[in-house]
Amino acid sequence: MTVYVLRRLTAGLVLAVLVTMITFLLLSTSFDDVASSVLGNGATPQQIAAQKALMGLDRPVAIQYLDWLSHAVRGDLGASYFTSEPVRSALTARLGVTLSIVVVALLATSVISVALGVAAAARGGAVDRFAQGAAMVGYLVPSLLVAIALVYVLAIRLHLFPATGYTAFGDSPGRWASSIAIPVVALMMGGVASLTSQIRGTMIGELRKDYVRTLRTRGIPTRSIVLRHALRNAAGPALTVLSLEFIQMLGGALIIEQIFALPGFGQYAFNASLQGDMPIIMGISLFGVLLVVAVNLVVDLLGGWLNPKARMVR
Repeated sequence: MTVYVLRRLTAGLVLAVLVTMITFLLLSTSFDDVASSVLGNGATPQQIAAQKALMGLDRPVAIQYLDWLSHAVRGDLGASYFTSEPVRSALTARLGVTLSIVVVALLATSVISVALGVAAAARGGAVDRFAQGAAMVGYLVPSLLVAIALVYVLAIRLHLFPATGYTAFGDSPGRWASSIAIPVVALMMGGVASLTSQIRGTMIGELRKDYVRTLRTRGIPTRSIVLRHALRNAAGPALTVLSLEFIQMLGGALIIEQIFALPGFGQYAFNASLQGDMPIIMGISLFGVLLVVAVNLVVDLLGGWLNPKARMVR
């Protein structure tokens, strides 16, 4: 297992280098625009060239990237071109906002999907039809449309939740929960649909296998068969879907934060993209890749714990 973890960490670091390298190459085509934005619209070509030299953007792209990478390895992600704010501290401050939305949405998605999927597979009938209908609604109805409807009903009409803004958990847990409630629901709609369908299908397959029939003949309660045996065997594919949902939610949070005025990665990335603030964009790319690598590693380890055969293969 240790060798497997080291292999995955190495692959994750290689992925981080490749993603940041490609991002840097794409950003290098707009160096002139960045220097012009820093100086203002009235800058002359000579002033733009001088500003590029001052910012180090006149050097070969490969040298610039290697310089950025050498600093990033030491934890130095540079500073914003426009505010001079250190990127690392800015991202760390905003990471909690984004993760609070994504993690809560992921946990809620897991609980609801497991409950619906297991109940649909084990009971069938009306419960199964309800689960499939709920999944279909999640697939067909856009999350943003749901968010708009919830804002109108719960925030504007009933005043139960704030429409925009964010309250830190340390300031007030209650107001924190209220401030992320609607964004979390909007973020988890698609995830509940796909994960419920996955768990339902896998559980139906497990409940039809011979070992389940054997357990039934031995008088083991149905509840124990479903939760202790079938669900554990069905958890592997569901964890894979859950890791993909985390990636989608992380990307969706960038949009959700902009809509609900939440001070997370989304708003920060949006403003940086408009300005071409390369240090911020590179820092966000690096943070995003490392988060995805870490979650995938945790999911793989959980899958190995749930399925000993998977550990033997690895």
